[in-house]
Amino acid sequence: MDRRTFLGGAASAALRAETPALPNILWITCEDTGPHLGVYGDKYAVTPNLDALAAKSLVYTRAWSNAPVCAPARTTIISGLYPPSTGAEHMRSRTRLPAGMKMYPQYLRESGYYCTNNAKEDYNLEKPGKVWDESSNKAHWRNRKPGQPFFAVFNILITHESQIRTRPHEWKHDPAEARIPAYHPDTPEVRKDWAQYYDNITTMDGMAAKILDDLKSDGLADDTIVFFYGDHGSGMPRNKRWPYNSGLQVPLIVRIPEKHRALAPKDYAAGGMTARPVSFVDLAPTLLSLAGVRPPEHFQGHAFLGKYAAAEQPFVHGFRGRMDERYDLVRSVRDGRYVYIRNYMPHKIYGQHISYMFETPTTQKWKQLYDERKLNATQRIFWEPKPPEELYDLDNDRDEVTNLAKSAAHREILERLRKAQRDLVLKIRDVGFLPEDEIHTRSAGSSPYEVGHDKAKYPLERMLRTAELASSLDEAALPELTKALDDSDSAVRYWAALGFRMGSRTPPAKALDDPSPSVRAIAAEAFGLFGNAAEAAKALSMLLDLAALDRNSVYISMLALNALHSMGRRAKSAEARIRALPTEHASALPPMNGYIPRLIEKILEDLK
Repeated sequence: MDRRTFLGGAASAALRAETPALPNILWITCEDTGPHLGVYGDKYAVTPNLDALAAKSLVYTRAWSNAPVCAPARTTIISGLYPPSTGAEHMRSRTRLPAGMKMYPQYLRESGYYCTNNAKEDYNLEKPGKVWDESSNKAHWRNRKPGQPFFAVFNILITHESQIRTRPHEWKHDPAEARIPAYHPDTPEVRKDWAQYYDNITTMDGMAAKILDDLKSDGLADDTIVFFYGDHGSGMPRNKRWPYNSGLQVPLIVRIPEKHRALAPKDYAAGGMTARPVSFVDLAPTLLSLAGVRPPEHFQGHAFLGKYAAAEQPFVHGFRGRMDERYDLVRSVRDGRYVYIRNYMPHKIYGQHISYMFETPTTQKWKQLYDERKLNATQRIFWEPKPPEELYDLDNDRDEVTNLAKSAAHREILERLRKAQRDLVLKIRDVGFLPEDEIHTRSAGSSPYEVGHDKAKYPLERMLRTAELASSLDEAALPELTKALDDSDSAVRYWAALGFRMGSRTPPAKALDDPSPSVRAIAAEAFGLFGNAAEAAKALSMLLDLAALDRNSVYISMLALNALHSMGRRAKSAEARIRALPTEHASALPPMNGYIPRLIEKILEDLK
């Protein structure tokens, strides 16, 4: 060996000695948990282990989930994309990525990581090939090859919404000491549910400690970056499923050991807090950045740690689509202080009857008191139609109950956040403005993402304009909405028909003969509610035909059944036909088939 070769080899060895190996990365996640931990100043919380982790970590005080329910939230994380851009925003739907796009563990595995998930997936996207080395309740970093860097996820279920209402239960937190948000009635049922939620968080705290103990006992704590976070806000009603701060803010704690401190942000300090806004769409690029991999250009988030950390972003964004069997379309945005909500379907009440949500005692009691007219003005809001826009000042209104959207003093703030929300819709090419059936029919042979990014096939600007007019509830929009019923694009016509429905009017009768079943369903709903007896009868017959799963997709059936339910007693004459409707579709995913019987059952219950 000559001297140059020897020196070159020595230099390389020295460089390797100075450069830390790739960091291991551990994610400890939990279900349905807002920032209700001691480290966040919650005096009711008992979380000694996570508080101890936080004392060695950086705590994010403005972390958002993007989606206030599990499947769309996890879909955001796994893809690095906002689900409204991939057609995957609707609860337990299933779409696909364009060919060539991967889920983040695939990029990590290509760079040498052993990637495990223990064990919940719950994605609204088909997996593009093998995503995890192992995804099961046996998945563990201990199964990797010797010396191989790992990325491991452990998901704790005890804090899930379903566990709030599990009985019998022995309360550890005193229900009398629970803080009741202004929107909830102060009743024993509500207090017990909040106390049980906090009990479950304490249990989860101990389970998280066990995972951290395993890491330490394996001698890996000094080599491993640890994240702890919840998948969205609490499982209590008006938190979960709603893209307010209360439904989207999550705890996020990140510990970076000294060995990998070069990957930390400048403001990193053990026990420190940062107000940097981050959200779930940022997690995939952040992981790749920590692994030294440049995030792909199509990712829509921004890395906040590691080699490729990006500049701080001014906003975080949220969304709501179909929640189980009930349709809606909401977009939200937060800056450091304010939350802006855009309701594109303001005619739908906040508290639509979602069967799963109504299993919680709080929901049942809250609705009972509303029906009995025993709620105050703030508590009644959840059971009534929405305004087109909402604006809340988190510094002075932590429960988001004082809507400032019409405040002259807040006009500039409203317009700034409104623009931020609209800009994101256009930037990511939000396909949520398609009726759900058309997300699937238009993307046959490709993907919703590709449809959305083809301006010739997806006239989003025209569609968004119509949706904004329709949901404004402004009578002055009627001439333009009437014109939009002749648009060449069926989704524009869909929003035009919705504009009449939301304005408590019947559209021109031609909408009932539209080639699109989604347009016909909305037009029939309007005629069923606001037409004369003959028109209502015709509309009822049309909705029954559209609800039949043997002739329509499950998405059209759900749309029609929701319309039938909105008709109330006007659908009474069709009770027998509703009872006889098919309840399963051969090609539908199991959860989707479950939504149809729930809708039929609720319609019949309310017709009694």
